[in-house]
Amino acid sequence: MAEQPVNQNASDEIDLGQLFRMIGNGFNKLGIFFLRVFLYLKKNAVILAALVILGGAIGYGLKFISTDKMRIDVIVRPNLESKDYLYDVISEIESNIKAKNESFFGEMGISLEEIKGFEVSIEPVNKDMEKAAEKQLEYLEILQKFQNTDLVSDVLREELLKNTELNHRISFKYKVPTGSIVAKKLIDYINSNSYFKELLAVHTENSIARIKQNEILIAQIDTIIKGYSEKLNKPENTLDSGRLVLQNEESLNVAGLLSFKSGLIANIETRKMELKELTSPIGVINFGNPHQVKKAFFGKKIIQIPIVLVSLFFLISILRYLNKKAAELEV
Repeated sequence: MAEQPVNQNASDEIDLGQLFRMIGNGFNKLGIFFLRVFLYLKKNAVILAALVILGGAIGYGLKFISTDKMRIDVIVRPNLESKDYLYDVISEIESNIKAKNESFFGEMGISLEEIKGFEVSIEPVNKDMEKAAEKQLEYLEILQKFQNTDLVSDVLREELLKNTELNHRISFKYKVPTGSIVAKKLIDYINSNSYFKELLAVHTENSIARIKQNEILIAQIDTIIKGYSEKLNKPENTLDSGRLVLQNEESLNVAGLLSFKSGLIANIETRKMELKELTSPIGVINFGNPHQVKKAFFGKKIIQIPIVLVSLFFLISILRYLNKKAAELEV
């Protein structure tokens, strides 16, 4: 009974000794692995260096053979709630570019050679605002369920869309020299929708009619105020609490008329701004100048090709090693 603790201690020492030997063997194997990798790289250093130099030379040569893409960014604003139409027509153009639809582009005076390597994409200028607008619209849809009438929800939705109207960026990428001309033709095609053109014409006609009506009302108000002002100094007239009282005539609320006139003037200014902005279904805020597409460092051919060649060399070496080991197993 007294010798049992001694045997337990001896067993613990043996287990610890085995553990340290296993750790030591692991470090030895790891060191041997690194040494083999070093010897492999040293043995093939000339080949690897030659591949790097060859790949760099090929990439440098391709820089002069292939042409980098140019890009034009067009900032647009959908008018008359034409945002969905804008995204749909961009998708349509993308599909026809991929399909190389000659008849589709032929109607616009664009040849298939001009759309070779051509790319078009669209995104909101302010993506965070886009997400916020979507959340607010979801809130309005929930709010509508608790309303007895759609009037409140419709008014709120209209004001929200008006205040969160977003600008969008249409990007055109191309290689051909006529890429900027093609981009302009595509913008013209986007704005050629007959439905929105008719809607825009009606909106313009209504705005012009409203401006003329407001100007007539303003002239009438000026005439009324002028007439009452001329009688203001007559002794039989009295002024009482902001109202001008004339003999045998009803009182005139001058402050109310002036306030009404200010509202008419503000409405005219707003409608004139709309007529200036709403000249097309998709308003072009800025048609950018062509600029070269900047590529990431590892996207450049002078770096990319050497990496590909070296990777292929390592892959071939691994396959040869596996083939050698497989042959040994067969024997």
